[in-house]
Amino acid sequence: MQPIVLGSSSVFRRQLLEKLLEQFDTCSPDIDESPLPGEDPAQLVQRLALQKAEAVAKAHPDALIIASDQVSVLDGRINGKPGNYENAFRQLKSSSGKQVSFFTSLCLYDATTAKYQLDVEPFQVYFRKLSDAQIERYLKKETPYNCAGGFKSEGFGITLFSRLEGRDPNTLIGLPLIRLVEMLAAAGVQLP
Repeated sequence: MQPIVLGSSSVFRRQLLEKLLEQFDTCSPDIDESPLPGEDPAQLVQRLALQKAEAVAKAHPDALIIASDQVSVLDGRINGKPGNYENAFRQLKSSSGKQVSFFTSLCLYDATTAKYQLDVEPFQVYFRKLSDAQIERYLKKETPYNCAGGFKSEGFGITLFSRLEGRDPNTLIGLPLIRLVEMLAAAGVQLP
């Protein structure tokens, strides 16, 4: 069987992939993740997932590579990872009472042929009205500074929402497993 490599340094993506696969390697791609002028969120995450896969393929030329990228969009603006408390507080305060759209790309890249499957899974998050105290308590409990949108839905972040809409809840965490199973099957990888 062809080796499988997850092109990510994300602990969350690795944990998700462990639900499907017993054996895979990880490799952190080093690419510039800056948006291009005029690039919409779906185009951005697709381009970045493909670039991540291509970067990993250089180190793993015989592998099937799984790569992903994610952005959150609020009021038409892309929100990145907040990086610190102050930015996370601002992001969550801005999201209070609003709908935030997430775009999560998924690329399955066959390094032996340079053929790939590439898709974007959308996901909608509806935030409750949040007080400053609620945001502060949340941030102190979870410190989600490396997560798009400033929260972790798989943890205490679920308390921030009134509703979630999407095909696969794993999409919100960063790796759409339902779509990945379909892509793996199309590539000849059968899962039990």
